[in-house]
Amino acid sequence: MSNALLSQDGLHQLIERFPNCRIAVLGDFFLDKYLDTDPALVETSVETGKEAHQVVRIRCSPGAAGTVVNNLASLNPGQLHAIGLTGDDGEAFELRRGLAARNCTTDHLIRSSSHNTPTYLKPRDNSIPGLDGEICRYDTKNRDPMSPELEAQLIQALDVLLPELDAVIILDQVEEAVGGVLSSAIRDAAIERAQRFPGVVFWVDSRERVHEFRRMTLKSNEYEVLGMKQPPPGTIIDLNKVEVEARKLRRRNGAPVVVTCGDKGVLISDPDWKWVPAVRVDGEIDATGAGDSFNAGATLALAAGASFAEATVVAHLVASITIQQLATTGVARPYQLPDRLSLWIQQQKE
Repeated sequence: MSNALLSQDGLHQLIERFPNCRIAVLGDFFLDKYLDTDPALVETSVETGKEAHQVVRIRCSPGAAGTVVNNLASLNPGQLHAIGLTGDDGEAFELRRGLAARNCTTDHLIRSSSHNTPTYLKPRDNSIPGLDGEICRYDTKNRDPMSPELEAQLIQALDVLLPELDAVIILDQVEEAVGGVLSSAIRDAAIERAQRFPGVVFWVDSRERVHEFRRMTLKSNEYEVLGMKQPPPGTIIDLNKVEVEARKLRRRNGAPVVVTCGDKGVLISDPDWKWVPAVRVDGEIDATGAGDSFNAGATLALAAGASFAEATVVAHLVASITIQQLATTGVARPYQLPDRLSLWIQQQKE
C-alpha cells in the first residue's frame, strides 16, 4: 500500500476540523473502577480469619462506551453526547462525573432505579506494575430486559440529537441477549434513522450481534466476523477466510465493513477492498480498549471528512498510542498523531 494513503498535510487538515465535529455515543456505558491495594497493609478479619486487603486508592473512569468517549474527548471534538442507561446509584454518580469531566453531556444518559450501573470492578496489587498487578475482576451487569418505556426514552434521545450530529457511534458491549442497551427495538430504530439521516456517519461495534445491523458502517474483529467466541491464545486465523466472510457481511449490510486483525492490519471494503497495515510498536502493550480507541479515531476522522482509508490510518495511529499505556484507560492526543504517522510511513517503506 502506498505511504501516500495519508499525508502529514492531510492529517493536519483533519485535526484542524476535529473541533467542528459533533458526535453521540449510543450504547452500554460501564464504570471502570480500580481498587489499588497494598499487600504490606493486609489485615486479618477478626470475624472470619480471612485476609482483609486494604485499598489505598480508588480510580474510576468511564468504560465500554465510556472508553470510546474517553478517546474521543482526548482528540478534541466539538460536541460529545452520551446516550445510554444507568442505575440510580453511586456508580452512576462516578460515571456521570467522569463523562462530564470529558465535556460529554449526560442529558440523554437515562437514569433508572430498577437497573444497576454496569461496572467492571478491578482490584489491583499496587506493588506489581503493569497488567500483572490485576488480581481479578468483578462485573456488575443488568440481567433483565429494558422496559418499553425506557426504550422509548432512548429512541427519543437519539431523535432529539440526530439533526445536530455528524456521527453516531453504537457500542454494543453486553454479550448476553438481554440486559444491554442495544435491544432489538433500539437496534431497529437506529437502522431506520441511519436511512433517514444519510449525512450522519453511523459506526457500529457489536461483540455478538454485528450481523443483525444493516445499512451502517460495521466494525468487527477477525474473530467476530468468523463467528468465533473467545478463541484460545495462539489461535491462528486464516486471513483468506476473514476476507470471504467480510465480503458476505458487506453484501448483507449494504454499507461499508471494517475488520480489524490486530497487528496484521485492517481490512476495509470501501470504495475498494484493501488491507491497511497497522502501526508496529515495541515493548509491552495493553490491548484492552484498543477497539474502542480505533472506533473513536476512525469515526472522528470520517466526521471530519476523511475517506475510509484515511480514517483507518488515523484509527491505527490512535490505537497504537493507547495500547502502550498499561493498566489504565489509554488515550491519544492530536499532537501525538503526526509523529506516529511518520513512524507508520517509515514502516511502509521498509
